[in-house]
Amino acid sequence: MRSIIFTLIAFLVINNLVTAQELKSPNGEMKMQFSLNNEGTPTYQLKYKEQEVIKKSSLGLELKNDKKSLLNDFEISKAETSTFDETWTPVWGEEKEIRNHYNELAVTLTQKTTDRIVLIRFRLFNEGLGFRYEFPEQKNLVYFVIKEEKTQFAMTGDHTAFWIPGDYDTQEYNYTESKLSEIRGKFDAAITDNASQEQFSPTGVQTALIMKTDSGLYINLHEAALINYSCMHLNLDDENMIFESWLTPDANGDKGYIQAPSHSPWRTVMVSDDARDILASKMTLNLNEPSKIEDTSWIKPVKYIGVWWEMITGKSSWAYTDELSAIQLGVTDYSKVKPNATHGANNTKVKRYIDFAAKHGFDAVLVEGWNEGWEDWFGKTKDYVFDFVTPYPDFNVEEIHAYAKSKGVKMIMHHETSGSTRNYERHLDKAYQFMKDNGYDAVKSGYVGDILPRGENHYNQWIVNHYQYAIEKAADYKIMVNAHEAVRPTGISRTYPNLIGNESARGTEFQAFGGSKPNHVTILPFTRLIGGPMDYTPGIFEMEISKFSPNNNSHVNSTIANQLALYVTMYSPLQMAADLPEHYEQFMDAFQFIKDVAIDWDKSIYLEAEPGKYITVARKEKGSNNWFVGNVNGNDARKSNIKFNFLEKGKKYIATIYADAKDAHYKTNPQAYTIKTKKVTNTSKLSQLSVPGGGYAISIKEIK
Repeated sequence: MRSIIFTLIAFLVINNLVTAQELKSPNGEMKMQFSLNNEGTPTYQLKYKEQEVIKKSSLGLELKNDKKSLLNDFEISKAETSTFDETWTPVWGEEKEIRNHYNELAVTLTQKTTDRIVLIRFRLFNEGLGFRYEFPEQKNLVYFVIKEEKTQFAMTGDHTAFWIPGDYDTQEYNYTESKLSEIRGKFDAAITDNASQEQFSPTGVQTALIMKTDSGLYINLHEAALINYSCMHLNLDDENMIFESWLTPDANGDKGYIQAPSHSPWRTVMVSDDARDILASKMTLNLNEPSKIEDTSWIKPVKYIGVWWEMITGKSSWAYTDELSAIQLGVTDYSKVKPNATHGANNTKVKRYIDFAAKHGFDAVLVEGWNEGWEDWFGKTKDYVFDFVTPYPDFNVEEIHAYAKSKGVKMIMHHETSGSTRNYERHLDKAYQFMKDNGYDAVKSGYVGDILPRGENHYNQWIVNHYQYAIEKAADYKIMVNAHEAVRPTGISRTYPNLIGNESARGTEFQAFGGSKPNHVTILPFTRLIGGPMDYTPGIFEMEISKFSPNNNSHVNSTIANQLALYVTMYSPLQMAADLPEHYEQFMDAFQFIKDVAIDWDKSIYLEAEPGKYITVARKEKGSNNWFVGNVNGNDARKSNIKFNFLEKGKKYIATIYADAKDAHYKTNPQAYTIKTKKVTNTSKLSQLSVPGGGYAISIKEIK
């Protein structure tokens, strides 16, 4: 139910002596001031509970082949203030309802010498600030090219930051914790190999960036509603502690082609003295437009398993044969080659996964490597790399569809593009229709490797538009999208809720590529998940990869209890049980939590949070009185102390607690866990050990 309480618009006539405007958050704890400096450059500053968060910072855009640009010489021609308050219902989410409440200031600026107009719109929420540039229809500013956006975020000190290197092509890095002044010295060590990567500065970092000040404020910098624009990174002036926006360029080095009327994405600053407020904020979603999909009945959360982890770990292969070093789609005759006997996507194996899914109540099965082309798919800058409709000889699409349907299980399609975006767009209609014809309602797309056309990056305007095109085209076919290696989310899932998942960060697969830091999952909710859910693919029970894939010596830096907790702490309406069925069959008592845990929620309460150290979340299952709690822990053992006061008064519950054993450790004893049950009410408390890289998960069911 939407209700606009009131809107107040005040038109102010501004003369040259009045150049400052103040905006307060609805609760009055946040204050933003806008002003023009002596050169007519727009500036803003932000305070939280009278503490300065953002010092006076400049705004503007540098244009290509334009001596004046949109940087200075402005005067205020109009200022409008308003208040907005609504409650809206997401298709899926952490909450049944979301309140969208802010105060707004819209400042219209006129550039004196050019008579060009720019409007800067500020929205101040209780948890932070969003602002964007708007370019109204006008005769003196119609088509222009952005050389660089000059948005500044001036910090008040040498804050502690959790950052990954700024990169045009990948977000798949471990986070580094350091002072801002230490980024330059630690930058090279923070870079690890990836299939496609390009850094731009030794002090460049990515959003969402989480920081903590010495006074205990938590600050998050990000963007919202990234549409038809280049993805924003941040470049740090480490002498003055000023971050400045740094957009992703295209093959020509240009950072945005704009036609007015239009606007930029929102630039966001979240701040609180309680880390839990950052995690609970829905500001990013609220800065996006309401759903453009009228009938959303076909969009449903999905819990799935898949033929994937065995390829990631090297146990099985995506390719059908080892005889061919190069293939041509439509020319290569696979009936004349020898199968390699390691191909994962074969009928027999896929039916085994379908049987497992049906037996244990999973919604769907993902199969990767089912289609022709995997013999030379990577690193060849090959345009016509896949056609997305032609299966290998050992994968019968119709037979698998019929078998899955008979078991009440859906199949999830896999579309790896190998970065060849033009080829994917050529095939999208045919590929999506093929999915619908064969009962596939969801697709996992991938963009591994360098982008084609050559010279383009994963996060520039042209490629951002490609990702958006794929989402919107999928909606036409009533298909849900889970995009991997795509641009990091910015809340667009509110507008297009068929975007039910993204990877766009270092996920579980890297546990098979040498491992991730044990505290990685205590940082991601403060960074990557600020923009939307992540298909993190948790649920690994066998941590020593060499036990089933002898040539891989990687170790999964997590305990089993930690893996269970991820289903609650790493929010997503798309959750995978990523390990092999045979590993779950060894630990069926622990696997029960994965079977039980919900994937859609009425309410979420963040009980404990400290980036890099721990996160504890309680969530109420959509449409039921069941609750689930997850705790993930960082590098050091600690006691987690929580209250069950989120439970309904007067009711009794059974809590099943899946926890680290006393001698558990992510490295030396990751499979040591305990399971115990106890009766709880809303007055109950729990003190629970979480070991390094560990945690706990709790299933809470009402006693009726």
